[in-house]
Amino acid sequence: MNIMQMMKQAQSLQQKLKETQAELAKTEITGEAAGGAVVVTCDGQGKFKSIKLKPEAINPENPSSVDAETIEMLEDIISTAINQASEKAGKEMEAKMKAVTGGINIPGLNF
Repeated sequence: MNIMQMMKQAQSLQQKLKETQAELAKTEITGEAAGGAVVVTCDGQGKFKSIKLKPEAINPENPSSVDAETIEMLEDIISTAINQASEKAGKEMEAKMKAVTGGINIPGLNF
């Protein structure tokens, strides 16, 4: 195999990686707990998208006592906390990976 063939293969692989990452970013994956009372959605890259709570997740004894405004407020503050933690984790990973790679950009490792 000559160097030109290797370069073409590397470019093809890099393009496939970009396409796969874009596809994963559009994919939605959900997880549920308490019989669907709590539903969390992430993209295919594991990034948090949203959380949905049902009244029974907040007050199982008396779900009708929980109003929509309370549910929305809890969803918002939980989402904010998860997004902050994810952002911090992403920055930490980026710093550690740059330390390991010496700042060299390696195709397929986006950070």
